[in-house]
Amino acid sequence: MPKWVAPGRVNIIGEHTDYNDGFVLPIALPLVVECLAEARTDGRVRVVSRQRPGEPVLVAVSELAAERDRVPGWSRYPLGVVFEFARRGYLRDGVDLRLDGAVPIGAGLSSSAALSCAVAIALRDLFAPSVTDRELIDLARAAENDYAGVPTGLLDQSAAILCTEGHALFLDVRGFVAAEQTAHEQIPFDLDRFGLELLVIDTGQPHALIDGGYGRRRAQCEAAAEALGVPALRDIESVAALDGIGDAVLRRRARHVVTENARVLSIAEKLRGGADPRGIGPILTAAHASLRDDFEVSTPALDAAVAAALAAGAHGARMVGGGFGGSVIALVDRERTATVADAVRNRFARSGFDAPRMFVVLPGAGAHRVG
Repeated sequence: MPKWVAPGRVNIIGEHTDYNDGFVLPIALPLVVECLAEARTDGRVRVVSRQRPGEPVLVAVSELAAERDRVPGWSRYPLGVVFEFARRGYLRDGVDLRLDGAVPIGAGLSSSAALSCAVAIALRDLFAPSVTDRELIDLARAAENDYAGVPTGLLDQSAAILCTEGHALFLDVRGFVAAEQTAHEQIPFDLDRFGLELLVIDTGQPHALIDGGYGRRRAQCEAAAEALGVPALRDIESVAALDGIGDAVLRRRARHVVTENARVLSIAEKLRGGADPRGIGPILTAAHASLRDDFEVSTPALDAAVAAALAAGAHGARMVGGGFGGSVIALVDRERTATVADAVRNRFARSGFDAPRMFVVLPGAGAHRVG
């Protein structure tokens, strides 16, 4: 049975900017979700996952809409992709899907988009090779938004499909949706050349975007844009313009988005120009403060990981992902990685948190067929 893989992602900078039509800068992880897939002739989709042992999920393609609320929650991601392929006329029979994932679930590393995109690229190769990357990203996003019920933007799916090895992906979300040719760019991110490493610290406190916190932040951003009379917060470039928002909470949410977009553009320009990545460290740390104080999506464990990493010599550190749990990234000198990791472990032990999982990552490749 043929196999396809799609990666998780770490967002170097640009949290909660994608659904505000803004800018993001992710890299793909070397950790992937695998999808083995082949066509069926009985009009049904069968899904099994190594991470979800038990009875396979078996649903008629024609009944996917009706069965949505009755299938297990995890299966709505792959089934949502099948549903979108069928709804758009690309799938007229059944398919067998066998899944296995190495992206930690709930760690803020986009395991769900890796799952959706692994299935999406498999179905494209099997049934609809003319589907473009742009449509594939939209299809995977629709599967998560409409079938799985998670109101994500385009960041995670774009990273899983478009990222290339050794690079960060600069993405202008509004431009990408409008099919502008310059809306995405591969920016060199060669940490090894500068003696640096990116340490991922998984706090072990899983986040769940479907529980409502993420959706509330998105609704607050939409309300802030409406208060300012603009289509999206992307259209606000000055923090001073936010004085037009009467509600203090909405004003803080908008301030994060406006300043985060500026941080993405600043880091992209520095890396594009070949600067030493150490120079982006303070910008990463500023992003964490904004996510903690203005967007209020951090947690005590995330804050502890950032503080411990910085105290041990990291050039910058911040939480990544949607928040309410998950992971931190720390930019560190290669010879200090072990020291920083030990400092985080000790801080977690003193604070009564479970021991974190930590690993070093390099920018990996996007979704592709294996063999």
